[in-house]
Amino acid sequence: MNKVLEKLEIWKDLFIKNIPNLAIAFVVLLIAYFASRAMNTIVNRTIGKKISQKSVRDLVSRFASAVTILIGLYLAMTVLKFDDTLKTIVGAAGVSGIVIGLALQGTLSNTISGVVLSFRKNLNIGNWVETNGYSGEVIDINLNYFVLKEADNNMVVIPNKTILESPFKNYSLTTKMRISITCGVEYGADLEMVEKLTTETIRNNFNQDEIGKNVEFYYTEFGDSSINFLCRFWVDSENALEKLKAKSKAIIEIKKAFDAEDINIPFPMRTLEFTPSNQLNINTISEEASSSS
Repeated sequence: MNKVLEKLEIWKDLFIKNIPNLAIAFVVLLIAYFASRAMNTIVNRTIGKKISQKSVRDLVSRFASAVTILIGLYLAMTVLKFDDTLKTIVGAAGVSGIVIGLALQGTLSNTISGVVLSFRKNLNIGNWVETNGYSGEVIDINLNYFVLKEADNNMVVIPNKTILESPFKNYSLTTKMRISITCGVEYGADLEMVEKLTTETIRNNFNQDEIGKNVEFYYTEFGDSSINFLCRFWVDSENALEKLKAKSKAIIEIKKAFDAEDINIPFPMRTLEFTPSNQLNINTISEEASSSS
């Protein structure tokens, strides 16, 4: 019991003796904390004039902030005279780093992939991309995962490694998109009139002269109940949602134009036949064209 009391007495004396050092170390850590936050802001603003990609700016500023914290921690441990302890920690870090690296291969792979993605010029926060079966706006690219915001406002979190190893489509790299519409008209229709009506409808609703493109129209095949065609045109758009809206508008306007000129778009038709035994047989007439009459 006396030995315990003696030990406690020694610790008390050491604590009292090192109170100034503890105070200095605390102040150093406090300064390092606020300095790291200031460093984050300063670096972000400084490199923002030279680097337009936000993900790269965030990565560099976070790294600068972490270095500031580590410097403050080192100075605090030096003030507390933990030099030997610090050397021991650094020596052990080399051995433990190998073990941890093997155990965290997946995490490290995502981290490295995040660094690579951050420096890609063809991928930036705010772009509308399609990858791995998902399509949406890039919300964040950090050191672990890639965040997409879909058109229905759902967030999709994808590991960086998956993004780096898979192809992706970036709709924001160009402001022009080509839209393709396929349709069919009855065999009795005036094909030259159909072509003229379709191209004029597209030009009236989507200004192709400003984009510097032309409306393309091609008849593609003699179908079972219709003569099918393909119409292609261009719109100013930077994401898939705008492309869908333009395609929907084009379909509505083409349908209105055809109705005004009594041009029919054939569709399959079914007939119902009742047998004497009151059993219902449904016979499908393959692709039989309906007529307005």
